[in-house]
Amino acid sequence: MMDLDTLNWLQSPPGQALLAELAVRPLGEADLLGEITRLRRHFAADLVRAAVELARLRQRATAKFPAAERMFFTREALEQSSAAAVAAHRATRLAPAGQVADLCCGVGGDALALAAGGAEVQAVDRDPLRLAMVAANATALGLAERVHPLQRDLLAEPPPAAAALFCDPGRRADGRRRFAVEEYEPPLSHILSWQRQTPALAVKLAPGVDLAALPSMAEVEFVSLHGELKEALLWCGPLAQVARRATLLDGTGHTAMLVQPSPPTFPPAISPPLAYLYEPDPAVIRAGLVADLAVQMGAAQLDPQIAYLTAAHLQPTPFARAWPIHSWQPFNLKRLRASLRELAAGAVTVKKRGSPLDTDTLARQLSGDGPNPLVVVLTRHYNAPIMLICGPPIAFPSLIHKESR
Repeated sequence: MMDLDTLNWLQSPPGQALLAELAVRPLGEADLLGEITRLRRHFAADLVRAAVELARLRQRATAKFPAAERMFFTREALEQSSAAAVAAHRATRLAPAGQVADLCCGVGGDALALAAGGAEVQAVDRDPLRLAMVAANATALGLAERVHPLQRDLLAEPPPAAAALFCDPGRRADGRRRFAVEEYEPPLSHILSWQRQTPALAVKLAPGVDLAALPSMAEVEFVSLHGELKEALLWCGPLAQVARRATLLDGTGHTAMLVQPSPPTFPPAISPPLAYLYEPDPAVIRAGLVADLAVQMGAAQLDPQIAYLTAAHLQPTPFARAWPIHSWQPFNLKRLRASLRELAAGAVTVKKRGSPLDTDTLARQLSGDGPNPLVVVLTRHYNAPIMLICGPPIAFPSLIHKESR
């Protein structure tokens, strides 16, 4: 749908006027036929389709990019791009290198963050359309002087000279996700070979990456945004600082980090449920830092294989959510229903770790007409199924601090 000629037209005064008009028009599925029919009276069909598609992508992209209404995307490139908050966090470690090559740059989300952080950026991709979009986006954000698009096939040619390299390899093919690192494009082994030229290398990985497939002398960082795990990062050479890191972002430039100590923490004590239940952030869980968080909080684990913590006293933390525990007992559905009636349960939310039951179906079955919203947690203690009845989650004041730029 989009090609270079169409992109150039969309950047022209008539194209910009059309995009500005579409920005305030309803573009839901039910509106599309009418909008396209109306616009085709004035513009060629291919231009209308491209403009409407871009206007809809801009609406969707506002969840990732604060300046989405000025940017250019393709559907696939937008899906693969990092949120601006994640790219900005990454730039705090890469931009101080001064000259950074953003390899497989897509539409330039990371290149823009690096340039905004003060780096001179070589934005490298083999797709001329994506490079043209990088240039358009850099111009739209006032960063064109620091972003230099470069067309290069990185499977056949080496990266350009730079003080540091960042690569976001392709992890999709024909709409299918690629999970194995050697199925990435370029494969991880090929990317790591660039360290012979530039030791300072960072690689974006899928958050579910197999840790056994990664080099041992590198740092693995897991990043969550608003409590949702977004990606993993491999930091190599002089960029590696620790073995594992969990980074939590709130989208406003604030961050909290938990790093693996040396030597690693011993497994925490195992305890039955106490007064409070804690669920670590998914970045903490994927980084393998649940034991370290338990020690930091003075908490115990419910089961050696399950990432639920418990403590007798409330400990505010940015690294976990907390619920007050009303009661717990071995799992028995009949007793659970009776306990909820005694507590005058209203809406019931069901959470689980280590249970095969369907939470949505069970929540509908357990919810009552009472005034008290409750949370049922199905999990295990010493590998035996248990059930906890908890109050609503506890809201901690913000404990995530401003990240230095």
